[in-house]
Amino acid sequence: MKTLFSLLCISLSLALIAASPSFAKPGSTTAKNKPGSAVSSIGNDISYPQCDSKLPSGQAFGIVGVNGGIATTTNPCLLQQLAWATTSNSSTPQPAVSLYVNTANPGHIAETWPSNNSVYGTTIFNPYGECDGSEGAACAYIYGWTRADDDANRRGISNPAQYKWWLDVETANSWSTSDLQANAASLEGMVGYFNSIGADVGIYSTAYQWQTIVGTLWDGSNLHGRDSWLAGARTERGARANCANAPLTNGGRVTLAQYVSKGLDYDVSCL
Repeated sequence: MKTLFSLLCISLSLALIAASPSFAKPGSTTAKNKPGSAVSSIGNDISYPQCDSKLPSGQAFGIVGVNGGIATTTNPCLLQQLAWATTSNSSTPQPAVSLYVNTANPGHIAETWPSNNSVYGTTIFNPYGECDGSEGAACAYIYGWTRADDDANRRGISNPAQYKWWLDVETANSWSTSDLQANAASLEGMVGYFNSIGADVGIYSTAYQWQTIVGTLWDGSNLHGRDSWLAGARTERGARANCANAPLTNGGRVTLAQYVSKGLDYDVSCL
């Protein structure tokens, strides 16, 4: 009788342990905190330079470049890289998939420089007045709106409103050195278009490049309040430190910081 009672107690104890949610057999797919199984909280951004390269894996989020280096081109690997981004583990508050686009104010260098306030047959409200073909803010605004329209509708992206769009603002692209307001107007035109479809928009740059390209924004600029994605760090630690830096525009917040390692771009979430 004593032996039978002991066996019953042992059986009951094993049953209770097996039923516990914290228990998992060695090698079980439900085991937690296994060595090497930590989920990454670091994201990556990629674009056309990675077309022939092995892409990162296990990223927390992915940001994909829509263009092929300048604002009028398409990343030839865009759709494949979008598919890569959907494998992100979503371990941070960042969207699993975001997009970034090249920006510019090329003036008459551009073959598609506007001559009025019409974009693909639709008249656009222009806060700078009527575009007359000159290189000032009015036509720059329409130029930016047109480039954003192209990015959303003419590069093979489905449902563009579902993504967060980042404006890549760098001195390597074409900008006016004498009319910073026109530079800002081009970016404002892009924001205007993305706002018109209900998409969220942020700004990628460094404080130096931003000031060099746009200077001081007018109070009514739609660039104010935008999230900032800060570049320039060389290490994860440096990127995390940049999360404490000032945003690029008034009323904004720094939500991402980038660093470069072994030829790849990595991103930390500042949220």
